[in-house]
Parts: sequence; C-alpha cells; structure tokens
Amino acid sequence: MPVQFQDYYETLGVKRDATQQQIQAAFRKLARKYHPDVNKAPDAEEKFKQINEAYEVLRDPEKRQKYDALGPNWRNGQEFTPPPGYGGGVEYRNVSPDEFNFEFGGGDFSDFFSSLFGGQGLGGRARRAPLHERGEDIEAEITVPLEDVYRGATRTITMRVPERDHEGRVHEATKNYEVRIPPGTPDGALLRLAGQGGPGFNGGPPGDLFLRVHIAPHPAFRVAGQDLTVEVSVAPWEAALGAQIPVPTLDGTVQATLPPGTGCGKKLRLRGQGLPDRNGKRGDLYAAVRIDVPRTLTDKERELFEQLKSVSSFDPRKS
Repeated sequence: MPVQFQDYYETLGVKRDATQQQIQAAFRKLARKYHPDVNKAPDAEEKFKQINEAYEVLRDPEKRQKYDALGPNWRNGQEFTPPPGYGGGVEYRNVSPDEFNFEFGGGDFSDFFSSLFGGQGLGGRARRAPLHERGEDIEAEITVPLEDVYRGATRTITMRVPERDHEGRVHEATKNYEVRIPPGTPDGALLRLAGQGGPGFNGGPPGDLFLRVHIAPHPAFRVAGQDLTVEVSVAPWEAALGAQIPVPTLDGTVQATLPPGTGCGKKLRLRGQGLPDRNGKRGDLYAAVRIDVPRTLTDKERELFEQLKSVSSFDPRKS
C-alpha cells in the first residue's frame, strides 16, 4: 500500500552528508522551537513528532543506512511503496539529548516509518514528558587591574542578566557577583561562575556565567603573557660608564646593573620578576633603557660637555 515519502533530511534542515553532530544540533534547535510546552501553535505537536521521527532514523547509523539506500531522488509527499524485504521489528528508544526529556511509543511514528522499519502507524497520541531545558550560558567581559592578576583578588561586579519571573517570563535584572580572580590569571582567560547564567525553562537548571578577563592598561608596565616590560631612564654618563640603577617591579624597587656602553632601547632582563602562571612560576621583567639628557646645563656642565666634545672621537651616526 503506497504511503507518503518523508524526507528526513529536509525535516531537520540538514544536508544528506551531515555529520552526527550537525544532525543533533539541528534536532536540538527544532525541538526547542516546536515542543508543545513552548509552542502553542495548532500544528506544533505534529511538527514536533515529525522532527523526532526524522531524528530517530538519522541518529541511528543502521536506520540511516537503510533509509539512504532508497536513493536521493524522492521528495516529501510523493507516493512511496517500500521495496520488498523492508519492514520488520524495530527498537523504540528515547531519542532526545540530555537536556530534553521526551518519551515515545510505537504509535507515534508515521506509516512511512512503519513501512520501512516495522511497528504501528499513527495509532495514538504521543506520550510526551515536559521539556526541562537548561538555561543558556552567558559570556561577559571584565577589566581588572594588573595587581589583581598578580596577587589574586576577589571583586564585586554588577551586571544586568536575564531572569525568569514567577510567570515564566524572562526579563533583565541587576545582580551583584563575587568574582575570585586567581593569581596568574592571563589576559583573555574565562572565569566560570557555575549556575549564574540564563534561567532554565520549566524547572531546568540555569546555565553558567563566563567572564572573559582583560587586564587594564598600567601606567608603568606593559604585559606580554607572563612577562612585563618597564621603561627606565638613565643619564648619558650612566649609560657610558655603567651604574647601579633602580628598577620598579610589582613588589617594589630593586637595583639592577647597567653595563658600560648600554645603548638606548637595550633591555635588562630581571628573571622571575614577571607575572605568575597558574602553577606559580613567574615570568621575567624587562627594563627598557631610555637615555635622557639634561634640558638645561650649568656653566660647569656645559664646560665639561665641551671638553668631552673636543676629545671624543665617538660619532653616533657612524657607530
């Protein structure tokens, strides 16, 4: 007896070579849209049953292979008579992903399904459990001082997030969150606040809140991963003769050796004076040398510079 052909790929809106991940993602999206607990349109439940029937076949490699053997030239609604040898027993299973709780009986599938895989046709009403859907994850951004990611800190932040009222309607609400910033948190890292995301539906659990950390610009230090760079000014005679110079760090000022003949832009490496990683191992601090000259000179200073000029063979344009 002819039945109407069902294009399960068209029902889920996927291509015939779709992966199992793509098929599941399409099912999840459509199931949320047409679940009768959410969609009150007159045809929602029928559409919902068609979606689940398509997923029941395409999620199962054995059923999908048998269905694909019919060929790609059939179209939805065409009269179809199954080839000899089709039919037979079939195991009915819960076809939903974890966040859905659907139940099906053999009477929920179409005559087309039954002609291919056995079982009864549309003989009864679907046994459908409520949709308990997990809330959506939310991602937001926070900017924190460099000192917080160095030492670690706990900050209170205020955000507007979705919330569901007692009637099930979603609106925005202002909430405060205590956020712990672990030492060594890198720029761009995600902090997870479990259960603080979008509200669940119909008793489902809430999603999570993810905060992407950005390190605020610092007046002295530049950040590159776990390494820091700071600029230090030295006098011309310090650069020429060498000196012990103060270098600021996140723990205070330390003394560093400036070798004789240090040029402008040279970087002095201070090991272990950078930011820690998650295991506590610290990066390095680089002191970038800048040679400053006095803007005004005393008579004595001018005299000494004139003497240096007269005796020195140094030419910076040839060095």
